[in-house]
Amino acid sequence: MRMEELTMEAFEAELRRTRTVIVPFGSVEEHGAHLPLGTDTLHVAELAAAAAKKRRALVAPPVWYGLCRSTRRHPGTLTLSFGTVRRLAVEIAGSLYAQGLRNFVLVSGHAGGTHMAALEDAGEEILSTLPESRVAVLSVLDLVAGLEDGLVETPGDSHAGEVETALMQHLRPALVHGTSPAEYPSFPRPLLVRDKRRYWPGGVWGDPSKASPEKGRRILEAEAEALAAVIERLEKTDPGSDL
Repeated sequence: MRMEELTMEAFEAELRRTRTVIVPFGSVEEHGAHLPLGTDTLHVAELAAAAAKKRRALVAPPVWYGLCRSTRRHPGTLTLSFGTVRRLAVEIAGSLYAQGLRNFVLVSGHAGGTHMAALEDAGEEILSTLPESRVAVLSVLDLVAGLEDGLVETPGDSHAGEVETALMQHLRPALVHGTSPAEYPSFPRPLLVRDKRRYWPGGVWGDPSKASPEKGRRILEAEAEALAAVIERLEKTDPGSDL
């Protein structure tokens, strides 16, 4: 179901089976001293493929770049502007729509607030300009929030901690380099700071030591089930409704 692997004839055949497409958004961003810069994208691309096996859908090639506000000064982080992320989402959806897709699931492996706001704003434009479209916008944190009690041990885990380390141990073990110390950064809100690395030196938000490959497998499976349920709900809505 990965679009980049299909021929044009295979793509045309898939349109007779589904009009739903998952568009994975990620980032190139620091993930502590132990995880690769591509963690968000690697995770969300595998998640999209796993969900598409449960609820038939096409999977668009992942978008590797996102808006990384809090980590832009950490080594290796690349970032786009709000407007660029928004425009990318709108134009990708427009091109997919022109090819016959109608249901758009914009799912992001990077859950930064400003990044997600750009995708949500894009989703609103897609709804208003593509008359037969249905749109869902969510991040992996939305899916993790529904995991069974006790699977994730770290309260507030969100970046390069227990969850992402476990997922990478399961998906790309060769890219995991040991671990990093637990870290829970505190920024001086409501003040804004230029050097965010001063308040977040290790680039971790959570506790990587609680991760395991088996936990990563279970998390990915649960995320895929939850994303498949989102697709099912989206496909059952009336595209002309005010839902």
